[in-house]
Amino acid sequence: SFHLSARGHWSTWPAFASRQTLRKTPRPCCAPEERQPGTKPALLTVPKPLYLEQLESYLSKELQYLDLTEKNSQELKLQPYREIFEFFIDNFKTYKPLLSAIKNEYEITLAQQKKTIRALEPLKAMVTTVSEECTQKILALQEKEKDELNMLKQEKQQLLKLIDNMKEENNSLQTQVEHLQRSVAEEYTRYLNEHGARKLLLAKLNDVRNERLDVRRCQAQDVKGEDVVKLTLALKVARQDLTAAQVKLNTMIANYGDVVPRRDFESLEKKYSDLLQEMRSLQKDFDQLHEKHKTLLEVHRETAEERDNFCAELQRVQCNFTPRPNWAKCSEVIPGGADRWGLLAEGKTSDQLVDVLLEEIGTGVLKEINVFPGWGKGDKVPVYLRHEGEVKNKKLSKKDVVNILKDVWKEKIALEQQTGKRSSLPEFFLSYLQKKYGDAAAMEWSYTLYENMRLSRSNHVLSSFYNILTGKVGEEQYHSQNQLVSNLQQELAAWDSSNSGSLTSEQFRQEADSFPLKRRESIQELVNASRCKLDSTEDLIDYASLFKEDEEGNPEPFVAKLRSQYVREKQEYLSELKNKLGDRTEVKADDLMIAFRTIDPDIDDQTLDTYVGLACQVRGEQPDQEAVPVETVFQRLLAGDVRRVGPSARARSTTGSEGE
Repeated sequence: SFHLSARGHWSTWPAFASRQTLRKTPRPCCAPEERQPGTKPALLTVPKPLYLEQLESYLSKELQYLDLTEKNSQELKLQPYREIFEFFIDNFKTYKPLLSAIKNEYEITLAQQKKTIRALEPLKAMVTTVSEECTQKILALQEKEKDELNMLKQEKQQLLKLIDNMKEENNSLQTQVEHLQRSVAEEYTRYLNEHGARKLLLAKLNDVRNERLDVRRCQAQDVKGEDVVKLTLALKVARQDLTAAQVKLNTMIANYGDVVPRRDFESLEKKYSDLLQEMRSLQKDFDQLHEKHKTLLEVHRETAEERDNFCAELQRVQCNFTPRPNWAKCSEVIPGGADRWGLLAEGKTSDQLVDVLLEEIGTGVLKEINVFPGWGKGDKVPVYLRHEGEVKNKKLSKKDVVNILKDVWKEKIALEQQTGKRSSLPEFFLSYLQKKYGDAAAMEWSYTLYENMRLSRSNHVLSSFYNILTGKVGEEQYHSQNQLVSNLQQELAAWDSSNSGSLTSEQFRQEADSFPLKRRESIQELVNASRCKLDSTEDLIDYASLFKEDEEGNPEPFVAKLRSQYVREKQEYLSELKNKLGDRTEVKADDLMIAFRTIDPDIDDQTLDTYVGLACQVRGEQPDQEAVPVETVFQRLLAGDVRRVGPSARARSTTGSEGE
């Protein structure tokens, strides 16, 4: 191999000749006599290029100065080699572009690798954390399943022990039956032998009696002198009768020799029937236990399969799941720290937490704005925002905004009670601000209040006023919700005969059950929401505090749950109506009436006319109207106060089944 010299030319100095010598061998083309067989080849010393020695010397010095015990020792060690390579490139002018390009590519590749490593380090930590969490979940599931399996195994062992006991008892009974059968056979044999002996004894007694009779007759004949022929004939007849009786007796013995006494037979038969019935009962119990054992084995098999499926599903989900955001990080940027963020995030979903976070960000930005751009004075601009030019930001707190809006509602309701007419909220809102703050400052207050309402979606007072002000929701819905809360508060107060402000949990549940149209799940949600004010020592619920609000107008969880149920029940009612209308794109007033009466048979005519008029914008005296798009109908119904009048079909069926 060859290397370049310091001048840029090829050097013939071999790389392997460092500090070594080459043997000078004779050329093969020389004469034979020139070759001296006894002489050794001469050694040729090849010197190392000067520039190479300088570079190696510089490299060794730089490496000695480095502290290779540090964490980034490899990068420090690379720097001297990089400098040596740059010196090498600078001295070789001809190959400098190529060598520089090679060096740059290596530098770019190293930089990309470092960047990739730095990017992967957080992912490595996150993968480690997720792996630990998943491992803990798997261990928890395995521990839970382990307990269940242990319980099933214990129950199985108990059943096996019970089965063994039943088998032992069955074997014992079978042994008793066999013993009794042997006893019966022995008793039968003994009775049979006694019967035979008795017959033989009777036969002997008869013979002895006959002999005595013969002797007496002979004596009588001798005494009385009776006829011998007559006596002989009588004896012959008697012997014939005796032979016939003996034949009959032998026939009876042959026919009834194996017969036992009826009393013994009936006693043994009764005992056998009792034992047989007991054995059948035990066999039935054994069969039931056997079936239960089979069922438990099948349940265990299905449970094991379900466990395996869950484990596989868990592994699949762990591979594909999206990491959940760490909402606790928000406490570092939200004013008030972790305590305030805990209050804001309590009981909220991820979507609601996003709204809360946007609200906090928007509120912070709003405080930094000094002026608002005017919307102009066009017809499409709301009357309370018609202004040209910039408008000053009053920079109100949420508490001030809530107090102003509550005062607006108070003044509006009082005015409507005096006049008996319903006024438009946008116009009244503007007139209220002009009356209280003057015409010049009214727009400043209007824009400030509007922007605060637009950003504060989580606050009920601000969001409900904003929705009604912009026409998204009808004012009747706001009053209906307030009336619902007020009626419930009055009914709870009526239950409180002592006016203590508290009710027992049982009284509270009875009052909650009085809602005719709520399902059991909804009633249970209200009961659970009321337990935040439960005194565990006396089992009393402070119902008066359930209807209180904080300084920013936020209600207690009970009232918030009651309002959310109002919205959910309304959406379910309209969803049922939409399913009844089917795939129609347009609907007429008559068809809408039929659909309402189908899903809500208890609806009265006045309420039905109100709903249809709201949806189709028609009056009772104008029934013949054109079809209205279904989407428009449901937008109008969703904005208005539309509720179910009677119980649903599902609630009717549930009530009927409970009554049965």
